[in-house]
Amino acid sequence: MRHLTAILAILVTLLAATASMADNKVTTPRQVPEWADSLKSLYLYTEGLKALDIAGDTTRATRLFREALEADPSYAPAHHALGMAVIATSPREARDHARRAYEGDSTNLWYHRLYAQTLLYAGDYHDALDIFVRLKNADPKNPDNYRILAALYELRKQPYAALSTLDSAEVRFGRIPLLSQMKRQLLLSTNQTDKAIADARAIVDEAPYNAENQLILAGLYDMNRQDSLAAVHFRLAYEADSASVRSLETLYALADHYAKRQDYRKMLQISKEIFESDNEPLERKIESFDIYTKDREFYRQYYFQIDALARVLAVKYPKEEEVVNLYAEHLILSGELEHALELYKVHLADDNAPEGYYYSIVNMENYLQRRDSVDHYLGQALKRYPESLNLRMLQGNLYDRAKQHDKAIAVYTESLKRVEADTLKAQLWGVIADSWFQISCEGLPDEGLRAMKNIRPGDARHRKAVTQARKAYDKSLKYQPDNVLMMNNFAYFLAVEGISLPLAEELALRAVEATSRSNATYLDTYAWVLYRRGRLEEARKIMRQAIVLDKENSPSLLVHLGDITCALGDRFIAENYWRKALEAGYDAQSIADRFPPAENKK
Repeated sequence: MRHLTAILAILVTLLAATASMADNKVTTPRQVPEWADSLKSLYLYTEGLKALDIAGDTTRATRLFREALEADPSYAPAHHALGMAVIATSPREARDHARRAYEGDSTNLWYHRLYAQTLLYAGDYHDALDIFVRLKNADPKNPDNYRILAALYELRKQPYAALSTLDSAEVRFGRIPLLSQMKRQLLLSTNQTDKAIADARAIVDEAPYNAENQLILAGLYDMNRQDSLAAVHFRLAYEADSASVRSLETLYALADHYAKRQDYRKMLQISKEIFESDNEPLERKIESFDIYTKDREFYRQYYFQIDALARVLAVKYPKEEEVVNLYAEHLILSGELEHALELYKVHLADDNAPEGYYYSIVNMENYLQRRDSVDHYLGQALKRYPESLNLRMLQGNLYDRAKQHDKAIAVYTESLKRVEADTLKAQLWGVIADSWFQISCEGLPDEGLRAMKNIRPGDARHRKAVTQARKAYDKSLKYQPDNVLMMNNFAYFLAVEGISLPLAEELALRAVEATSRSNATYLDTYAWVLYRRGRLEEARKIMRQAIVLDKENSPSLLVHLGDITCALGDRFIAENYWRKALEAGYDAQSIADRFPPAENKK
């Protein structure tokens, strides 16, 4: 009270002086009044409070508080104010100031609370426990003191002391949800499950129509494997919720309950209610749907329930791109390709329909071998998105699939004019090179037969294709020297043509090393280069590694191993590899051409 009276007196004096100066219109700077040494710290502290609370100037306030402490290092109010000002930025300094204030007046609850708080901020939990014990006794009507004290006891691995503290709080204040939750957790951590259930039952008895209370009890029964009681209280929680807008907490708890019991039909029925809720973000709904559809067997077994989820999304979010794609994929997996196609076509009328819709339509029309539709929708897409590199790459790729490589090259070359990034230029030159490579192989047997029979085409188109392919591969690697795929493709092209084989080996080895010798395709290329260089034993060893790593069971790898084995003189084993390749789907005529004519006739 002594400090407060002095502060008020000073404030009145200052206000009077300010008013007098305003009346006299004094223009010279106000001089800091001379104070008695005993009042200097009080004056600076007061000025600090004004700077902090009126002007919001934390920097000036902090400086004034420090000056007040220079005038009187034991001045508790300044220690308290400075501790409050720096607690967020300098918790240890705040702790030291709060301690000085507390030591200056341990009966002041404000000082006591701040000291306890700064100990928590600074991580001094051992000292904080003792201070909070005293604070609880000094301020027994504050439930937060019980909560923090219980947490500190638990941190000190004294759960029974924490429980005793919470019981005291419950006797004094009645049930407080947060404290009750802490108590249940402590009971469970000390294997007192029955007491936790009894406590939850008491809460339910007090408020039987509270869904959250029913959920808590149901969860405890569920944890204790009392399935029938858990089911009863989950049902009561569900019924206690509003029938029109059920809480997501209740629905998720029910879904988890059914999932644990592997009652997936009921789980998906509850999931449908979650999907219908406006409170659940679309992103989480899509994540859940992806989880349900990841396992194809689960998808097949619970198709009708999952279909209901997909329909909810389609109705609630009819123009969301993610939902359109999700529902279209669902239709495709259901065998409803035409319906998925129609869905995308309908959404082309949406404002700002994404180019991905056109991309999907064109691919599906191409799969259905409707070339006119492919050209129509691809033309529409390019009119709407003339700068789209993805669409032009798709157009070129479709030409390549149709073996119209010249048209593909024209599309890729035109696209080069629209890109500036080196990575995109590298990609385009790479696909141009691959297209020329395909042209160089037109009308010729596979690479193995060409090498085996020493076929060396010399027509002008072949020579041009080889020259252009090599130039394009060079340009691709110029823009992106570490492109592993391009190194592999270039090396394979050189090996097939039987030219620049040292360069082919260097490129193939770099690709293999860059992928830690774990890529079957790149190992196949490296082995084929070694084969073309006459290093047959090395080639067979590498090719065997490729086959072991090959997850796609590619028949071409078996053919290559057969060709290498045949070159080593073991024709019987080679023929076994060729037959396995034929069984795996390799071209029958190419396999037949590797056998003697007499055997072919048989």
